[in-house]
Amino acid sequence: MHEGRIIFAQIMDFLPRDTFNACVRKYKGNNYCKDFSCRDQFLAMAFAQLTLREGLRGIQETLRANNHCLYHMGFRCKTVSRNTLAHANRERPWRMYAEFAMALMARARKLYQGEALAVDLDANLFALDSTTIDLCLAHFPWTPSQQSKAAVKMHVLLNLRGNIPDFIVVSDGKTHEVNIMDQVRYEPGAYYVMDRGYLDFRRLYALHKSLAFFVIREKSNTVFSVCDSRPVNKEIGLRCDQTIRLLSPTGRKHYPERLRRVKYHDPKTGHILVFYTNAFDLPAVIIAELYKRRWQVELFFKWLKQHLKIRVFYGHSENAVRTQLWIAVAVYCLLAIIRKEVGADREMHEIQEILSASIFQKMPILQAFSRDESNLSESHLPNHLALF
Repeated sequence: MHEGRIIFAQIMDFLPRDTFNACVRKYKGNNYCKDFSCRDQFLAMAFAQLTLREGLRGIQETLRANNHCLYHMGFRCKTVSRNTLAHANRERPWRMYAEFAMALMARARKLYQGEALAVDLDANLFALDSTTIDLCLAHFPWTPSQQSKAAVKMHVLLNLRGNIPDFIVVSDGKTHEVNIMDQVRYEPGAYYVMDRGYLDFRRLYALHKSLAFFVIREKSNTVFSVCDSRPVNKEIGLRCDQTIRLLSPTGRKHYPERLRRVKYHDPKTGHILVFYTNAFDLPAVIIAELYKRRWQVELFFKWLKQHLKIRVFYGHSENAVRTQLWIAVAVYCLLAIIRKEVGADREMHEIQEILSASIFQKMPILQAFSRDESNLSESHLPNHLALF
């Protein structure tokens, strides 16, 4: 039987300790802390994310049942109390975890920068979108949304080479998606795909002047004139490929240059989709293919909600909610880093499920991800997994 280190401790070894400590020092996270440090807080919340604990009591009871493992998991506190964890989530600045998550995002992007895209494109491809997380207004009165509801929004710019976030903003439910475009730093030569909720010609022109490219859905009330029309192959779904200029006074003012308009019939859904883009050199069918890749950001949100805890919160304060969301992002990036650096031949959801089932076991982490059952000792066969 392997007598090495607990898998949870091996997972946490992939975290850059110096970067974490720098974030804690910057925001003075450990000031006035006696027994429960910021690292202990992060470990407890990461454990909760990986094992999908339902609440603070579930975190407390699971860790207390395995109290003898705490030191070997990396904790330096003697026990994890739900009251102590709740106080830390409520009082310690969430920005240090946001900054740490962004550092992990940058590290993961470097690992996946050579990943192939599903479309033939010699440039980076990004998808910008947001997801709304509904809350109860009685418990979260600081998050007023529309129609007396409460919500927070997570705005994500996803790098589609590896599906790694490049930029994340957590806002209240009233923040319109288009306002987030002002905070994005566009990469020259890169392509950005967006749904029509982001159709703002002033902001799109700023993107254009950044020497980047966009592909976005048309709104039905857009007024334009056709300057030129190119022939298309209707057998592959294309309906038109036009060069246009905006006609409305506001449109001409905010986007004075030409635009390309591509109409495409999706054979799978039967829908007619119309796109605007400033990319004139790509084939029209590639413009449609680029927009199809936007679906990856929807899958990213679906993955977070299904495999991590971002819909049920362990605290009701704004600081606690933001802390939990940013630690969830950090855990996602950590799993992506592990997948690449360990060379695991597994999908992300498989890695999360394996880790959640074997978090307290002692075995080499690569062995846990192995598909070759002959490499597993008898004590680690599926019917011998420990409950805790």
